Amino acid sequence: MAAKERVTIARIAAEAGVSAPTVSKVINGRPEVAPETRRRVEGLLHKHGYRRRVGQAEEPAGLVDLVFAEIESPWAMELIRGAEAAAHEAEASVVISVLHTHAGPGRDWLERIAARRTDGVVIVASRLSETVRSQLSARALPFVVVDPEGEPAAGVVSVGATNWSGGLAATRHLVELGHRRIGMISGPPDMLCSQARIDGYRAALETAGIASDPTLVRRGTFLVDSGRTHGTALLTMEDPPTAIFAGSDLQAFGVLDAARRLGLRVPEDLSVVGFDDLPLAHSAWPPLTTVRQPLGDMAAHAVRTVLTMRRGENPDARRVELATDLVVRDSTAPPRGEG
Repeated sequence: MAAKERVTIARIAAEAGVSAPTVSKVINGRPEVAPETRRRVEGLLHKHGYRRRVGQAEEPAGLVDLVFAEIESPWAMELIRGAEAAAHEAEASVVISVLHTHAGPGRDWLERIAARRTDGVVIVASRLSETVRSQLSARALPFVVVDPEGEPAAGVVSVGATNWSGGLAATRHLVELGHRRIGMISGPPDMLCSQARIDGYRAALETAGIASDPTLVRRGTFLVDSGRTHGTALLTMEDPPTAIFAGSDLQAFGVLDAARRLGLRVPEDLSVVGFDDLPLAHSAWPPLTTVRQPLGDMAAHAVRTVLTMRRGENPDARRVELATDLVVRDSTAPPRGEG
């Protein structure tokens, strides 16, 4: 069998009907290329699976791009701290971009990072199309996805947390306190972390011989308003839960507010568990029992991984899940009449 012909800039240029320097400008994110020409060249780069060869003599830029779908959340600050710490260790800097969409990076963003010759890209909670993955690879830009929304494509390096184990530990804690009617509020159904936390919740109930009641499971966003709305709905049921496991600390704060508005005391009348262990969790009232998600460590691991890939080394694993831990504080107690 003949060896596969290596795809070169010259070959792409000939097929596109442009000069080799024009193809090089597209690969490197240079602006002086007509939009139609750029689209044609990018299509051929994608079609042929072009990969830019990075010379060993090429010096690192000392930059890592950290890309968020949105940044208005406490999670973002924890991720930024972790990324900054890992970059500082490597004598690199972090450039932060916000897409304001979960659809993933677009052409303009790709051209900007290619132009500044970043060493690698860490993408937080976004979906990556096959086209964008190919464009990143064609530009020899190593990338890692942190907490991907959906199942990562084959070969994509990702970093997450043990969400299933966290959901199991949170629910098991409530069961061991004596709760039998436990509500669950989680995030969107198409997010991997959301479904994994629900699966852990259900596994804990099944292990304890408690039937899972679908009316006690609610899906929303991971924000305060969602916790308040769904918490109110659960607590005003004819047979309300005595405990609620919220899929994020922000949701848990919303549940605490819903309980106060309904005249319920936490933990005397209702136990609440969150997920994340944000800095605000220990200063909530009462201090929140929660599952610690190592957000900073996740971002730091992702930064170290892209810098490893930048040196031409393969990552130790394509999918890494860092351990979660249950942190017990004052928002959980046995249900009334027990303990």
